[in-house]
Amino acid sequence: MAVKMRLTRMGDKKTPFYRVVVIDSHKARDGQYVDLIGTYNPLNEEVKIDVEKAKKWVQCGVQPTETVRTLLVRENVLEPQKSHKA
Repeated sequence: MAVKMRLTRMGDKKTPFYRVVVIDSHKARDGQYVDLIGTYNPLNEEVKIDVEKAKKWVQCGVQPTETVRTLLVRENVLEPQKSHKA
């Protein structure tokens, strides 16, 4: 089972609100998730992440999507990726 940390959409039309969840990568975007890590509101750039849960899942090998990785770096859960430019 490939597990990922990604966003699931909530909210009304034109007022999106997202949950940061740990979910099987083969499930639908809004499918049943394993664990709720936090929330993200793009309208006012509000991010709430349970740092302990996020670190635990990353240590277990869960791969965050690019968007979730950006949010985790912003919340100091992960280190920024170093570019491999020559």
